[in-house]
Amino acid sequence: MDMKFWQKQEPGKPLFPDVEWNKPERRDQAGKLGIIGGNKLGFLAVAESYQEALRAGVGEARVLLPDALKKNVPANMTDVLFAPTNQSGSLANEALTETLALERWADVLLLCGDAGRNSQTAIVYEELIKKSEIPVVLTRDAIDLVQNSFQEILDNPHVVFIASLAQVQKIFRAIFYPKMITFSIQLSQLVEALHKFTITYPVTICVFHADNLIIAHSGEVVTQMGRTNGNLARNRRRPRRKLLDLVAESATSSNQYRYLQNVASYKYPLDITYN
Repeated sequence: MDMKFWQKQEPGKPLFPDVEWNKPERRDQAGKLGIIGGNKLGFLAVAESYQEALRAGVGEARVLLPDALKKNVPANMTDVLFAPTNQSGSLANEALTETLALERWADVLLLCGDAGRNSQTAIVYEELIKKSEIPVVLTRDAIDLVQNSFQEILDNPHVVFIASLAQVQKIFRAIFYPKMITFSIQLSQLVEALHKFTITYPVTICVFHADNLIIAHSGEVVTQMGRTNGNLARNRRRPRRKLLDLVAESATSSNQYRYLQNVASYKYPLDITYN
């Protein structure tokens, strides 16, 4: 099969250098990142996302948390909004208003997880994703939270999944996609499957498999082999830092998809993570 859609990127050599060099140098010219997550039991993912986004150079970062966490927010998180909480300590149905207001303010949304498993929160996330007119990045358990609505949200071209291979399996199964994804799938087979999938569904999927970072969008697939001393899949510690970097930096670019390809595959070939 002719696989012209598959581009292999080398470490230290960006495929799209024009995007890399067009990044704003001043913070006041960079983009705005909205971060949503957390529940009454914890918001570590949100706190890490906020701090790393600022460190990465995003213009502004604003966080939306359940109001059950008002007394727990550290002093170094200075731009925090609160939304109604349900009995389980997660975002309630009424929080949709606040999430949509954050979507109107931001250039990129990050649903970073720790959201709990409440059905009301799932509905809020689903409605937000379906209505979002800016890039909305889902990772960790935020993907699992909306798994019953994959059929609806996959029609939004602004959706970006930073997923595990198991989560990619769930996406394919949920819509009865006629391709089986297994943990032993060959890289070329996965690339072909993501190529066809992202032609049918206009989302972006970023996943790590077989020591390769894979990003697929609109039928195009970019891969880069990770530079490791061993198999990343066997490493227990997978820092989220570089994922947060690339999401934050993509908020500074007018072409977020190209920037996502560039940053993730060129600057941060290893530390893409989802757990």
